[in-house]
Amino acid sequence: MRIGILQPGYLPWLGFFEQIYKSDVFVIYDDVQYDKEGWRNRNRIKTANGPQWLTVPVLLKSEKFPVINKVAINNNTDWRKKHLLSIKYNYAKSKFFGDYIPIFEEAYSKNWDLLIDIDMYFIRKMLECFGLGGKKIVLASSLRVDGERDERLIDICKKFDADTFYEGAAGKNYIKEEDFAKHNIKVEFQDYKHPVYNQLYGGFVPYLSAVDVLFNYGRGSLSVIIQQDRDQKEILK
Repeated sequence: MRIGILQPGYLPWLGFFEQIYKSDVFVIYDDVQYDKEGWRNRNRIKTANGPQWLTVPVLLKSEKFPVINKVAINNNTDWRKKHLLSIKYNYAKSKFFGDYIPIFEEAYSKNWDLLIDIDMYFIRKMLECFGLGGKKIVLASSLRVDGERDERLIDICKKFDADTFYEGAAGKNYIKEEDFAKHNIKVEFQDYKHPVYNQLYGGFVPYLSAVDVLFNYGRGSLSVIIQQDRDQKEILK
């Protein structure tokens, strides 16, 4: 049993969905401290003038940030209209625009109070679009697991009898593999080689939101996301 554990993101990048694809169970780490200027509330899309940030404004009242699932959205600005218009304007000429823009129109027509809610809405919708809607997704906050960083992660793994923890590449900087090994859990670090694929607006730009793949490849998006070992020519067509 392979488990992935990762903080939620807003309109996440390709590597996020690759981790879900390769995991039997994927835990959204929603009850750890919010990181300012991270990926929880923002991501990038491609425009004719280069990458553009889409950022959900949030309310942070103190230097000690709340846990992710308690972060409130600042709705004093019409950010939803701005995001929808940006997506429409920049992907209107994409091959699968008409198939998927209703998802975004519906999302941005809703009133969102908490960041976690819109993050999870898009994560689940995009999983469905990528053919991964059947994946088991669990919120860490529902597991009632305490302890310090590695201890918590180990306990989450044990909750699901996981023998492999599929961790992001950044985990190499702080994960102590020997602690997991004591519980017969192997740590496998993601080594995601970003695919090159056809985009609008000229030269290729990596590390965008996966909406870029979705609008350009539609139901073929998953083959782009996980194609690391395939010939690039199969994708660039």
